[in-house]
Amino acid sequence: MHHRLWVFLFASVCLSAHAAPPDNSNDDLAQLLAEKGLLTQFGGRLEQVRSSVSNKAADLVVNAMGFLGVPYRRGGNSVETGFDCSGFVRAMYEQTVGLVLPRRAEQQAAATQKIERTELQPGDLVFFNTMRRTFSHVGIYVGEGKFIHSPKPGAGVRMEDMSLGYWEKRFNGARRVESTAVGKPTIE
Repeated sequence: MHHRLWVFLFASVCLSAHAAPPDNSNDDLAQLLAEKGLLTQFGGRLEQVRSSVSNKAADLVVNAMGFLGVPYRRGGNSVETGFDCSGFVRAMYEQTVGLVLPRRAEQQAAATQKIERTELQPGDLVFFNTMRRTFSHVGIYVGEGKFIHSPKPGAGVRMEDMSLGYWEKRFNGARRVESTAVGKPTIE
């Protein structure tokens, strides 16, 4: 629980900054906290914060936050074209972790490891039934019941609370991305 609170705090600070994804999350974490006047609140515990958060999960969440507001586009999978839900998730994993997930949400669910909702950690995938079929929508869990996703036409990438009635009723399950279940990017 303590781990999730730090990740959520980190993600919240990044959300308020509306910054592009950082190149070095450890140094940028200290800089971002200093800019927001939060560094003194952590005192000597900054290293503890860093070590309690998985680097890849933190990088994934920070990278995803950098795309807040990018418009939804059906079939979109880049900042230039816009994103649909699965295109957003796929792009974040490929850019940040170097893993290539399948293109469609239901394929992403099939290629990843099922976990219980109580086991969710930042970077895990959350699935919803938004089109009268299971796994029709996907997002990236950021911690403390929040997820980031590309929701629908006319909207942009945003963070939402899974406990809101709409999402709570449509929750289909959670999955963890295991590197053995997905492909490595190809160099063209």
